[in-house]
Amino acid sequence: MTESQKSWEKRLAGQTDELAVDFVESLSYDRRLYKYDIAGSIAHAEMLGGQKLISRAEVSEIKKGLFEISEEIAAGKFKFNKLHEDIHMAIEHALIKKIGDAGAGLHTGRSRNDQVATDMRLWMRDEIEVVHTRITMLQKALVRLAAKHTDDVMAAYTHLQRAQPVVIGAYLMSFVEQLARDYTRLKNCRKLLNISPLGCGAVAGSTLPLDRQRTAEALG
Repeated sequence: MTESQKSWEKRLAGQTDELAVDFVESLSYDRRLYKYDIAGSIAHAEMLGGQKLISRAEVSEIKKGLFEISEEIAAGKFKFNKLHEDIHMAIEHALIKKIGDAGAGLHTGRSRNDQVATDMRLWMRDEIEVVHTRITMLQKALVRLAAKHTDDVMAAYTHLQRAQPVVIGAYLMSFVEQLARDYTRLKNCRKLLNISPLGCGAVAGSTLPLDRQRTAEALG
């Protein structure tokens, strides 16, 4: 794919309207997934090498190229182009440009569908950890504040009217309990989403001898 060619132009004739390009591109916001996309690609490349679908030399080239791209993005030196539509195509294009045909081999046994699903799951897994940390910090702050108001009373409301007196400390602690339930829900969510889609393909898997267990273990 050339610098000016869109990923879908192989099917459509003529120039794509700029409005359509802006409408379908997601690179402006999914670039935040770059480290997950690269992690998934490295795990996939290692698996392809282990299954002898690509050579060890190609695996080394791919990994080296991906590490370089990761460093460029982290340093703000990577040139994003909305014509590449999303972070997956942007990285793939940059990799092929760096190492040639070996980069194209990375697409063996993988669809953008399972690639996108994997990136999203890896991202959500990390974001849940971030939210968990923030919930814990908020709970600790509420407990400290509640300890200062064990003898102070306030009015509790229902239907916008004062209903009964409550201790401020107890009221604050009720939020600690609510947050504990949120923490548990997110913990359960993390467990349920921590399943690797790699190898599922666009619809019904692949006829290639892929090792899905290996990529899943590599990604934790």
